[in-house]
Order: sequence, then C-alpha cells, then structure tokens
Amino acid sequence: MTSEEEAVPLNAIRAFVTIVREGSLTRAANALGTTQSSVSRYLAVLEGYLGTDLMERRGRRSELTEFGRLFANTVSEPLDTVCFTAQRMRRRTRPNANRIVVRTSLSTFAYSFLIPNLQAFSTEMGGVMVDVISSLSLPASTDDFDILITRDLSVVEPADHWEIYNEQLVCVGSPNHIAGKSLSVVRSMPIINVTSRPDILPTWLRGMNLTSRDIKSGARYDHNYLALPAVMTGKSLLVAPEIIVSDLVRTGALNVVPGSLTPSGMQYRAYAVDRSDNPELARAFCRWLARLCKKAAISEAR
Repeated sequence: MTSEEEAVPLNAIRAFVTIVREGSLTRAANALGTTQSSVSRYLAVLEGYLGTDLMERRGRRSELTEFGRLFANTVSEPLDTVCFTAQRMRRRTRPNANRIVVRTSLSTFAYSFLIPNLQAFSTEMGGVMVDVISSLSLPASTDDFDILITRDLSVVEPADHWEIYNEQLVCVGSPNHIAGKSLSVVRSMPIINVTSRPDILPTWLRGMNLTSRDIKSGARYDHNYLALPAVMTGKSLLVAPEIIVSDLVRTGALNVVPGSLTPSGMQYRAYAVDRSDNPELARAFCRWLARLCKKAAISEAR
C-alpha cells in the first residue's frame, strides 16, 4: 500500500487537535482520558503520516511549527463539526435521564436567585433533579456538567448559549439607616468592599459621577453572599447586582438608595454543552432560565 492509500489516522488527528486546544500533552492526555505517552505516540503517528514535524522543542516548551499551525487551523473546525453532529444525533440509554448538573461561577446569583426558583423548573419538567456546583476556574472538556452559567468564563467545546441577563448595579442598605434618604447618603455611610468583584465599585462610581474620594470605605468580604447579611444588619451600604438583592428589597429586608441604578456592562450567559447526557433537557433549562431572568429584569424596571 502506498503512502497515498494509507488510512487517515483520525484518532491521531483528534489527539493533535486536543494538544493544540489544551496547550500541552499532559492536559491533552487528561482531556482524552489517556496517558501522556499515548498522546505522544499519536503525535508521532500523525507526523509520520504527514511527513513533517508538527511541533518542535523551544527550550523546555514545545511549540507548533508553521506547518503544524496551518494543519491545526485547517482541521479543527471540521473535526468540531463532526463531533458536534455526532453528539447531537446520538441515541443511547441514559441512566440519569431526569437529572442535570449546573455549574456556575456566580455563587451569589445561584444562592439568591437561581436555587430559590429551581423547584419551579423541576415541577415544570416532571420532577427533574438539578445538581448545582460552583467554581471560578475555567471549565475543561473532562469536567462533569451539563450547563455552565457564567459572567466571565466561556467554553471551548461545542455548546448552545443564551444571553440571560445584562447586569445592573444598585446601592442598597438597611431600611433603618437609609429609609427616606437621597443619593447623598453614599458620602456619609461606609460602602462594603467585595473582593471577588473588584470591578463593581469603580464601575458604579463612574456611573454615579463619583470618585473613591467621595465615599467612605467599609469592611471587606470575599463574596456578595457574605456581604448581604452584613449590610442587612449593620450601618453600611453595599453596591451589588440588582438581580441578587431584588428579593431582599421586595420583602423589605433592604432598601435601594434612590438614583443608584447603573449598568455594569457585564452579561450573564448560560451554555448547554453538547456532550451532555441530557442535551435537550439542558437546553430546556437554559431557555427557562432566560425567561426567568427576563421576567426579573422587567420587574426591576418598574
């Protein structure tokens, strides 16, 4: 058999694309569920088939050759299309046909808005079980989840996505301390700092035409869900996404400082990954969440 008649090493091509996507042989091996030596053999097989090097050593690092870069750019998208189509069309027995895993980098959003509404989705879908996990790390293709809800992360694998909420910021405080007050109260009461969202306060100050010199810095908390009890019980203010304080405002636990609403420019998104064991249920969840957030946004605007 001549070299032109040799079978195309599809598994080797898949391994090479994974190396490029993951950035190293070790991470590619983890993504493929195999060993680093196995991935190295696949790379050697493909280089032998193509008759040229795809990667070269640069000190302690391996980098793509010019040919390797061209080959990766050429085959990555068609390979994704094949995987995408196969995953969409697969038919198999699913042991957890009524269960999905939701992963999110928005822990306070999950705590204050998503989880309190999950029973409604479960009832609507006939008793589906929804597991919720939180992580700030970039998801890998080997991670076990069906849906990603995020503001600042993305997925590199095939997935449908929905833009579910354009974030609005608002300043809130205990009714005992800000009832009947105007926006000027932000100059006299300390404002809590949330270290996991260092962007919020500077963004809000710009929206209010204020600077850091115009306010008093308050206590620091890692996350908004830790700061919420503090602002409800203490003499301080909190600038937070409106969607996570809306229920507390509605029940009277917090008051909004008049004139303190401003957009952050951040957008919440939901991804339903195609490798999910329950792709249709995952997409149904994302559509439900988009409707829920839209309803909340309309309620906030009133």
